[in-house]
Amino acid sequence: MKYLYYAILVIMVILSLAAGAAKVSSMQQEIQFFEEAGIGSTWMLPLGCLQIIGGLLAIYRRTRQAGSAVIAIGFLLSTFVIFATGNSIFGVFSLLPVLLCIFIFWRANGLSQSL
Repeated sequence: MKYLYYAILVIMVILSLAAGAAKVSSMQQEIQFFEEAGIGSTWMLPLGCLQIIGGLLAIYRRTRQAGSAVIAIGFLLSTFVIFATGNSIFGVFSLLPVLLCIFIFWRANGLSQSL
């Protein structure tokens, strides 16, 4: 179970950092995505920063719970944007990272105490 936890953690950190970097660097696909949702690119930079901060916090054991919570919030906000575009199938699929971050959050405290 410990190896599964760390595998999920690594995947979520990479996903969060990559998603945040795409938003912060104002990739055309991200701009178009936010405009299709009717939000415009105004909220893209703050959401990207949130995702990067969450990914960085999740790396370190001491801040892992906070980081996983921030990543979950970032992906949940992204999921709302996806639903706003009308893509409900992808929106439901996008809830998976949120659930995985909840798993990390839940396991982080217990695992750090046992190490």
